[in-house]
Order: sequence, then C-alpha cells, then structure tokens
Amino acid sequence: MTEPFGARLRRAMDERGPLCVGIDPHASLLTEWGLDDNVAGLERFSRTVVEALSDRVAVFKPQSAFFERFGSRGVAVLEKTVQEARAAGALVLMDAKRGDIGSTMAAYAEAFLRKDSPLFSDALTVSPYLGYGSLSPAVVLARESGAGLFVLALTSNPEGGEVQHAVRADGRNVGATMLAHLAAENTGEEPLGSFGAVVGATLGDLSSYDLDINGPLLAPGVGAQGATPADLPGVFGAAIGNVVPNVSRGVLRHGPDVSALRASAERFADEIRSALPTG
Repeated sequence: MTEPFGARLRRAMDERGPLCVGIDPHASLLTEWGLDDNVAGLERFSRTVVEALSDRVAVFKPQSAFFERFGSRGVAVLEKTVQEARAAGALVLMDAKRGDIGSTMAAYAEAFLRKDSPLFSDALTVSPYLGYGSLSPAVVLARESGAGLFVLALTSNPEGGEVQHAVRADGRNVGATMLAHLAAENTGEEPLGSFGAVVGATLGDLSSYDLDINGPLLAPGVGAQGATPADLPGVFGAAIGNVVPNVSRGVLRHGPDVSALRASAERFADEIRSALPTG
C-alpha cells in the first residue's frame, strides 16, 4: 500500500523543516531573471528552482496557472517540473485550486491525483465553495493514491471574507465549517492526516477557530505578502507544529543565481525554526 501523504509530509517536515517554496513563474520574475517570457524562459526558471532547492525544502508548490498560460507547451513544462521535483526527493503540492461537481470534479482529480497521470502530485489545492461534498471524488482518489488535499478555508486575500466569514444557520461560519470537515477526514490518522487547510499567515489572531484538524495547515503570505515567520505562532497557536509556511517571491526574486536561491531559502528556514516552540 502507498504510504499516506500525511505520513510522508510529517517525515519531510521533521527532516527538512516545514518550508514550502512556490514555483511561480510570473512574467515579472522571468524578466527579473533575465529570461524571456516564453516557454524556454519558463523551463529555465522551473529547472533552476528545482535544481537549487529540491534537496533542502520539504515541499514545492508549483502554481499551475503560470504554466497553463503558455498552453500545451507550458503544461508539458509543468509535467517535467513535477516529475523532476518528486524524483529529487521533494514533495509536490500542485496549486491548481480546482473545484466542481460530479464527473467534472472527478476528471480534475484524475489529472492531478491518479498515480499514472503525467501531472500526478503528492497533494492538490482545491476549492470547496460548491459545497464541501462536491470534493468527494478528489477525497476518494486521494485516499486511493496516497495523496493529499489542501482545502481553501481561511485565505489571505481580503475578498475571501465575504464567503468564508458568512455565518450559517447553525451559527458557525463557512471557514470554520471547512475546518470541521477536514478534522473529520483526519480522525484517527497518525502521525498526521492527509487532508489539510489553506489558512493565511496574514490573518492575525485565529484563536476563535479550531485549527486542530490533525492535518497540515498551508500558510501562504510569508514574505512578499507581509507576514514573517515570527508571526506564525500568534496566528496558529497550538497548531503551529502542523503549519507549512509557503514562501514564493521572497525566495524566487533571488534567482537565477543558485547560491542566492539556496541562501534565501535557508534564511527563511532558519527563521521558521527559530519561531517554532522548542521541546
């Protein structure tokens, strides 16, 4: 049987630290790197990030949109990036934020979570805002494949609040409802469940939410969006040990120099380690 994603992630975090580095080839970043905004530039960018960091970060998070914008040739680069990163020992979290119903959701799941798919990833970001139950095909296939999901729960973008903070008839808001669903998915899993939540590192005190879902908490917003590693304990409280802080531009802007990319990732990793409670 395939080892579940949660167990593989826990081991990677314990061995390498919890840092997740995005692979986000923005047009502006390609320009900063001295690369053309085309498929050749995309491939050079992605390969450099993987070669520089795949032996030292727990997770890579490629943003699918920045590859898809180049059409089929861009998707081919994404396939190669995923395969090379996984072969080098890093876990890959595909940031595609897929969400739909029925057979369409099942097809999205097959694209990223079926083990023989060219885009097979260790985990996938998904959107539950057609109802949490709409994610069922992805949940089922993730379990079968030993993969994971990260469900949008409390995101860092200001627009998210109009949906995630809306209060249901039972008095619980939508974001808290998503956390409760994930806690149920992870019941009894050891050492860590495979079904995580996306919770922004920029949101401040979240003590009114139960973040103890026995699963990972992907924390975007560290670096360019303004959050720092020192902010993480105040945001996540007792759940800090399961947080996977994501840094993208804060590391990537130091390329294409491999040594500079490594040094930047190490600085963030050291700051995150210093912010975590000891003992």
